[in-house]
Amino acid sequence: MACVLFVCLHNAGRSQMSQALFERAAGGRHTVLSAGTTPAKHIHPEVVEVMRELGIDLSHREPQILTRELAERADLIVTMGCGDACPYIPGKHYVDWDLPDPKGLPLEQVRAIRDDTERRVTKLAAELDVGSPGL
Repeated sequence: MACVLFVCLHNAGRSQMSQALFERAAGGRHTVLSAGTTPAKHIHPEVVEVMRELGIDLSHREPQILTRELAERADLIVTMGCGDACPYIPGKHYVDWDLPDPKGLPLEQVRAIRDDTERRVTKLAAELDVGSPGL
């Protein structure tokens, strides 16, 4: 079992979608966390809406701050636009996904980000199932 941490700036869009989609794809076979370097107060409403279309309710989730302790729990850290604000911890695997921030975008664009994210997390879960994070 691997522990994956998804990190973006506000933990209100990309990383929350990634966490929820990974939870579904991994089906409990792996642990998943998400955090942001400068967390927002709430999940972006457009993200809540497009995730609800898939039967995933993010309305009850709250963004959380990325701490070194949280990062140390992870085997794999997936960053999404947080740049140098993410702590580097020796021995951890890192991968950066180039995903646009969905905040304020039209629903059509947020759906495209969601669908891209779903493809990525499904592939990642499958790779972790066979013991390789695809790095």
